[in-house]
Amino acid sequence: MSKIGIFDSGVGGLTIARAISDLLPNEQIIYFGDSAHSPYGNKPFELVREYSKEITKFLIKEKKCDCIIIACHTASAAAYEYLRDSFKGTPIISVIDPVVEYLVTDDSIKKIGIIATATTVNSGSYQEKLTRRKSSLLYSILPTPLLAPMIEEGFYKGAISKEIIHNYLAKPQLAEIDTLVLACTHYPLIKQEIAEYYTGRIKIIDATNIVADKVKKILEKEGLISTKRESPDEYYISEYKESFEKNAEIFFGKPVHLELKEI
Repeated sequence: MSKIGIFDSGVGGLTIARAISDLLPNEQIIYFGDSAHSPYGNKPFELVREYSKEITKFLIKEKKCDCIIIACHTASAAAYEYLRDSFKGTPIISVIDPVVEYLVTDDSIKKIGIIATATTVNSGSYQEKLTRRKSSLLYSILPTPLLAPMIEEGFYKGAISKEIIHNYLAKPQLAEIDTLVLACTHYPLIKQEIAEYYTGRIKIIDATNIVADKVKKILEKEGLISTKRESPDEYYISEYKESFEKNAEIFFGKPVHLELKEI
């Protein structure tokens, strides 16, 4: 049985955890939600990198994870290369690279809109990778700083979230796009509300299934796919939040035991 370490600043990474759990039901997931420092999207790169390092150290050194998923676009932008170079021998997977790979290989996509946290936007990560990989692809990127905190506190699928979401999507940066990228792992939780705004006019892409497929390919290549479940999943948070517990139960359809681990 493989141990798959997944971390995010909070509940958003549960979208990735659920997709991986559905695709690879015999693997054990060790999840870390850094709820004490959530959200990462408004924090300096150096601080996000430090949090990411300590969490990854815990997942590899203490929990003996076989691979690590950075289930956060901000942390992927800030810390992926650093973690890859610091923890050699353990596959480190960012959520950004698999999404970019998907976008540049789909020739039906002509103009992309990207919504993300301010730190992800300011990193230039998507801009650099898309331009380098496919310079003919048109894109625009819009910071949406209110969305992740709103979702983290459980304020979605209601009148407040609808108004905030519609206000962002009506911005001129997203005019005439044929594809919208949800470049934050929190945003799949409002994907339905976003889809209702566009009424089927565009493609809406998030990292969940794309990253899950990437993990499966890596485990297959390393011969680590399991045929039997041996241990239950484990969920750690750096600070208890009732909203995190409620969201986790909604995601997995059952109570989820949370363990506190300060970093």
